[in-house]
Amino acid sequence: MTPFWEKTFFLFTFFFQGSSFLHPAAYSVMHRNHHAYTDTPKDPHSPIYIKNIISFNLATVIEYRKLVNEFMYGNKIINDVPRWFVLERIGESLITRSGFILLYTLFYINFATETWQYFLLPFHFLMGPLHGFIVNWFGHKRGYRNFDDIKDNSKNTLPIDFLMMGELYQNNHHKRPNDLNFAFKWFELDFGYMVTMFLKKIKIIY
Repeated sequence: MTPFWEKTFFLFTFFFQGSSFLHPAAYSVMHRNHHAYTDTPKDPHSPIYIKNIISFNLATVIEYRKLVNEFMYGNKIINDVPRWFVLERIGESLITRSGFILLYTLFYINFATETWQYFLLPFHFLMGPLHGFIVNWFGHKRGYRNFDDIKDNSKNTLPIDFLMMGELYQNNHHKRPNDLNFAFKWFELDFGYMVTMFLKKIKIIY
């Protein structure tokens, strides 16, 4: 992307993740570490070695916070990850996260039609980490495999991944990590890839 579009999507990430904003540089490094050490003791989130869901999420949070602190307060410099220092600090601020939580709650107060709907609020507060949990837990625990020649436990959880925009094709992705299209079989559809190709066609990305 050009610097303009990188900043634009960085801003979109901040607004749409809201209270669960994930520092892009820290998350990308954590994802690279996951690929480098997939389903080994060094993997920051492997359900093969961390079998308890609470411990699994806690380990991910600890690794993520360590990387955030290294980027924001340490000397960690990696040139090929997106950085926007001002927005990173705003997004990581507890005041900002609390503000989003307040906005979500006010929205429910105004528009919820049943009491049970308020139980959905925690999912909105933690949408970013929940997405990561679903992909990294179920994508290495449940599903089918197109490629058994790779040494990890990655699986394709859904035949048609409409929930995670293609990210639950983890076996395909770990076999071909540099391929934009996570789908492989004829019945698999990667909606994220479709969006990517559209953005490429209108020259927002290249």
